[in-house]
Amino acid sequence: MRPVPGEPRFSIGIAALTWFLALVAAYALTLVILVSTGHLGDKVTEYPPWVTPVTVIALWIPVLVGLRMVSNTFGTGHMRRDYQLEFRGIDLLGIPIGIGCQLVLLELVYWPLRSVWPGAFDRDEVEAPARDLLDKAHGLWRVVVILIVVVGAPMVEELLYRGLILRSLDGRINDVLAVVVSALWFALVHLQGIQLPGLFLFGVVLATLKQRTGRLGMSVLTHAAFNATTVVTMLAVTLPRFGGTR
Repeated sequence: MRPVPGEPRFSIGIAALTWFLALVAAYALTLVILVSTGHLGDKVTEYPPWVTPVTVIALWIPVLVGLRMVSNTFGTGHMRRDYQLEFRGIDLLGIPIGIGCQLVLLELVYWPLRSVWPGAFDRDEVEAPARDLLDKAHGLWRVVVILIVVVGAPMVEELLYRGLILRSLDGRINDVLAVVVSALWFALVHLQGIQLPGLFLFGVVLATLKQRTGRLGMSVLTHAAFNATTVVTMLAVTLPRFGGTR
């Protein structure tokens, strides 16, 4: 969907620079946290339960600050309007779309890949990051991690990748190319090679929803339902195991 005349349009350069500076600041802040708490040299599997949620939130702070600065400088100063963060009843369709993407789309993506490279794209390997994230958290920290995955990540990532980056591309390049570029951008930044095909196609779905509706509501709910389905699936596997150790 083309930008509405009279509404703010962020240049591709501003979007890319904001993303880059926020990323650099986020990793610098994470480094400070790890150094100050004495966990810099630890393996990820050795982190105490609080490290992952705290560092994830630290990654989001520069992103949100950057989005605010761009809105104030190049937009109207109202983030919901500038990044089209609006919800309508029809956006609830994002819930079954997100569940379908997790249970059906990913299976369609990885089934042929497993046939060719059974070891590399084994289901356990694909699910490993999500499983490890939940396995390391217990009690209250597990609740925090779930909220981060299901609520925080969809909101922050949609604001950045569809609200800012995709919007900067729309109207300047072909709509299809804008979807592909933003989806690839979204997939690559996760730095997870095995998950790249699935993240890319899911990014295509999210960007298409944003273009078709002209707002972030449906893509946010789709993203949240996608992540929630992952959490439910992981918990269904891990809870019996944890229960058996009592």
